[in-house]
Amino acid sequence: MGRAGRRPPALAALLYGALAALVLLGVRDVMFLYEDNRCSMTYMYEYPEYLKIKLPKKTARRYPAYELYLYGEGNYAEENKNLLLTGIPVLFLPGNAGSYKQVRSLGSIALRKAEDVDFKYHFNFFSVNFNEELVALYGGSLQRQTKFVHECIKVILKLYRDREFAPSSVAIVGHSMGGLVARALLTLKNFKPELINLLITQATPHVAPVMPLDRYLTDFYTAVNNHWILKAQDLRNLTTLSVAGGFRDYQVRSGLAFLPRLSQHDSALSVVSSAVPRAWASTDHLSIVWCKELILATIRAFFDLIDENTRQITEDPKKRMSVLNHHFVRHPAKMFEENPEVFTDLTGTFMWITVKGSKWTYSVYNDSDGKYFAFPLASHRKSYSHVYCENSMLDTSSWIYGCMNTNSSMCLEAADLSWKAELLPTTKIVMLKLLDYPSLSHIVIQVPPAAGNKYTLGCEFFKEDSRTVQLPVTHLFSFGLSSSKILLNSTGLFYNVQLQHFNQIYQAFKIYIESHCQSLKERKPSVYRLHIPWSYEDSITVAKVPSLTEISAKLHIAQPHDDSSLPELNIYSSPDCQYEVILKTSLLQVLGQIVRFHAGAFPVYIVSNILLTYGGQLSTLRSTGQCSDFSLELVRTAKPYKVEPLISIVVFLQGFNWFREIWESLSLPEVDAAVLSSQDAWFPLVSLILFLFGTGIAYWSGVFFSTSLRLFSSLWLTLIRPTELQKDKLITPRRLCGMISLALVSWTTCGAFAVLIIYLQYLFKVVKLHVAVRAEQNMHNRDSGHSKETSQNSSTHTIEAQSSVDSIPEATQSLSNSKILAEAMNSLKMHITILNLFTWIVLLNLPSFIYWLKNLRYNVGLDPDPCRSTAIILVCILEILMNSSTSEVKSRLFCMNPFVGTIGNETDWIFSIIDRCQNMP
Repeated sequence: MGRAGRRPPALAALLYGALAALVLLGVRDVMFLYEDNRCSMTYMYEYPEYLKIKLPKKTARRYPAYELYLYGEGNYAEENKNLLLTGIPVLFLPGNAGSYKQVRSLGSIALRKAEDVDFKYHFNFFSVNFNEELVALYGGSLQRQTKFVHECIKVILKLYRDREFAPSSVAIVGHSMGGLVARALLTLKNFKPELINLLITQATPHVAPVMPLDRYLTDFYTAVNNHWILKAQDLRNLTTLSVAGGFRDYQVRSGLAFLPRLSQHDSALSVVSSAVPRAWASTDHLSIVWCKELILATIRAFFDLIDENTRQITEDPKKRMSVLNHHFVRHPAKMFEENPEVFTDLTGTFMWITVKGSKWTYSVYNDSDGKYFAFPLASHRKSYSHVYCENSMLDTSSWIYGCMNTNSSMCLEAADLSWKAELLPTTKIVMLKLLDYPSLSHIVIQVPPAAGNKYTLGCEFFKEDSRTVQLPVTHLFSFGLSSSKILLNSTGLFYNVQLQHFNQIYQAFKIYIESHCQSLKERKPSVYRLHIPWSYEDSITVAKVPSLTEISAKLHIAQPHDDSSLPELNIYSSPDCQYEVILKTSLLQVLGQIVRFHAGAFPVYIVSNILLTYGGQLSTLRSTGQCSDFSLELVRTAKPYKVEPLISIVVFLQGFNWFREIWESLSLPEVDAAVLSSQDAWFPLVSLILFLFGTGIAYWSGVFFSTSLRLFSSLWLTLIRPTELQKDKLITPRRLCGMISLALVSWTTCGAFAVLIIYLQYLFKVVKLHVAVRAEQNMHNRDSGHSKETSQNSSTHTIEAQSSVDSIPEATQSLSNSKILAEAMNSLKMHITILNLFTWIVLLNLPSFIYWLKNLRYNVGLDPDPCRSTAIILVCILEILMNSSTSEVKSRLFCMNPFVGTIGNETDWIFSIIDRCQNMP
């Protein structure tokens, strides 16, 4: 049997099955294996209402699909129907396919907060209706949305004109792509930057698009990010906060949500929701707009940003950053104060108790008398470097002080060290380096009277080296078979485990922390914090003691080249307990990281494999006269060395300005590898891994596609009588008219629509061909027994057969039918490969088609259309390809050279004669 007729080896099928399984495991890790949802739902206490704001006629006519609304509830909504607004304007921008009604969580909680302060201050929340456009996948409307938002800001500010405390700017909250649209406002020529002074984005991909499907999307990103980098000095009055969702958000990975590094570092802040104090929860892409813990932090920040004199958001950039750091980075468990008092007098009838030991714990329960515990520092400075204190009473009052002037019994003047504290889920902690406070003579802990309250306090002095241990992480290729272990015999309250060589995004580990205690008495929970020093992406886990806790350790951002710090596992432990820390590489999560960071490049590698396969089929057709199966040819031709060297060369040359200029002048898209390399998401062997994954996906997608065609053809055979195999002409007037019609459809309406039509037409033709081939095969199989019997009789009665002239036309007709069937089967294999390739092209163009379909009532034509010219080219090419067959190629090969190929039997010899005779003049 020839090469074209063989089935792919079972070993290859197993290999590609394993590769596809690895991809599925990675997808499963990204989309399903994440922490539980720890967010609480926000609820409205009254029915939400959305008051439509009337826009100027010119604006409404220019943007018929967009609208502006004001959010309200109950009496508040009734009062605002006349639009006599006196609050602080906040504009909410929904994201990709987002609804303007997503503002209700922010608006409702802000209303409840305003009620708590008797409406001394309140916010008016506006929201834009973008018609739920798919702007993350189609970039043609981003500029239009940006200009509409500019018009909305001008309309909103006009509503406050002639008010006593009229605002001059608007605060913006943007979800997903809405945050990018807000940043794009500053790129407009006629936009005044002072119109916005605060921008909060939720799960916005700032760095790059999740899927760069068209040039309008990538060009928009380039324009926005370049403007923010080049005009950083002009943005110093704009305070920007970006909140990412963490690992639960599989639509926008958190690394994309970090604002590009600016020269003005004091005006922008990027955090992951798992690190936000009082939230400590990862959110998915939608829950970030209603997660109660995050919304509360946002609204508290809004109210702390109010200037009492102007009753608007403060114009002081430093105060704005202080408030955001207070609520989103490090919360000291105290209410925000712009200028807190540094020194205070410790007065009252509290009892003073001196503690001379290096370790102290105290439990409070229904204490009627207040106490001050004083820790003299003079005796500890030589032996210890740090002091650590914790308090499980999570109120907002001051509790720890630094004494600067003492007499024999009490402290006269003290510095409030409570502002140095940090809030954790079950406790608030303070860690002080003694050398930083040379003027302090005592540390004082205040224990107020506790009426029915039960809480514990603890302090200890220690040397930093004694509480810091280093744990080297396991190698990537250990596959979880080896582990790193460390045993902590805890006699204190805090340990710091530094994770060595943990700095790349493709690393992923499981950390097991097992706690054992000497006694079974009730103990406070342990808190484990994975601290990443170069970005705000910490994650916190609370565990009972004793227990076995599993923590996932992976990064959102790789370590910068100029940073030498180490990730840390902070263990806030229970005294007299033993902690064993075991670290293993998690292969499943490594696959998840590859999918999370590089899934956008999968279509490129899949299409590359299909193109290599199609090229191999053409090569086989030239050499043997037969077209091989897709799966067999994929095994033979899809080799990494055919692609990898070219990618490496292009990525290397992208480092030179002259090459980038030539590349851009040719209007070529950016190479995925170069983009990921600029984001520190490219690592050795990743291109090879992606190619192999692409090969596995291409193989099994081809199997699935062929199986689906077989099922469709079986259904067709049972319902409709099949047509006979016949040879079609390549170009006919009817097909030429169809080609021109589809080109006009592409030019006047939507290119993706024309692509979809030609695809469905091609699919119908291939299914029809598949049905005809199966019917012809069935007929050929039924006649095969009769043919064999005729052949045996002919060999037995040779003389009679030679005298029987009537049997020659019958034999010739049988051979001709076999030839037509063989040609049809070859053509079918070729068409299946082309259709498989074309399927991926259609999928990548679907977003613009969906966008056009949703906006069809506003405009017949899609403007701008990213695939208009591409669609015209595809229509012309596919109209020719779908009507082509392998017979023309074979006949030319045989007629040009009778000795091409190997003629191994009489049938092949007869076929070659028929081929040449059919093409003779």
